[in-house]
Amino acid sequence: MDISADLVKELRQRTGIGMMECKAALQEAGGDIEKAIEVLRKKGYARAKDKMDRTASEGLVGSYIHTNGRIGVLVEVNCESDFVARNDEFKDLVKNIAMHIAAARPKYVASEEIPADVLEQEKAIIREQLKDTKKPPEILDKIVQGKLAKYFEEVCLLEQAYIRDDKVRIRELVASAVAKMGENIKVRRFARFEIAKS
Repeated sequence: MDISADLVKELRQRTGIGMMECKAALQEAGGDIEKAIEVLRKKGYARAKDKMDRTASEGLVGSYIHTNGRIGVLVEVNCESDFVARNDEFKDLVKNIAMHIAAARPKYVASEEIPADVLEQEKAIIREQLKDTKKPPEILDKIVQGKLAKYFEEVCLLEQAYIRDDKVRIRELVASAVAKMGENIKVRRFARFEIAKS
């Protein structure tokens, strides 16, 4: 059965689960959203969204040094228990996120971390680019929001497309791990170092 992108998007918005899992659930449910939610529940994915509010005070600091030694990353990823922090799947998740940071160069974990002055400066640049367009203000606002969303995809780790699968955002990769491991998982912070060229 052919599942439309809009249907997948709606299921993703309702459950917070990754695109591929949503598409598979919709196919299994014959395109019925309510049945697809049930399919996801049975697989444990739908509980992931509920778990994302729980405190995550355990975890790991992971590292990645690129083979040429010119790029290095430290990342703190938290979970709820020491048991999960020692789990190989969790360690792999941390390592993959560190590798992604090395390759994709995010500046912030999430859009909420972007300082207000940086955000205002970005909005001003976008408005300046659009100043000669003869579109009504409400249309311009939508264009500004769309361009801001693109900006977030460039600079915010959780909004970036995963380097190993560009159909999955880092946010969805983490949500999938939450569903699989049964605990809240949060990327707390990171630092990326690169040898200066000058």
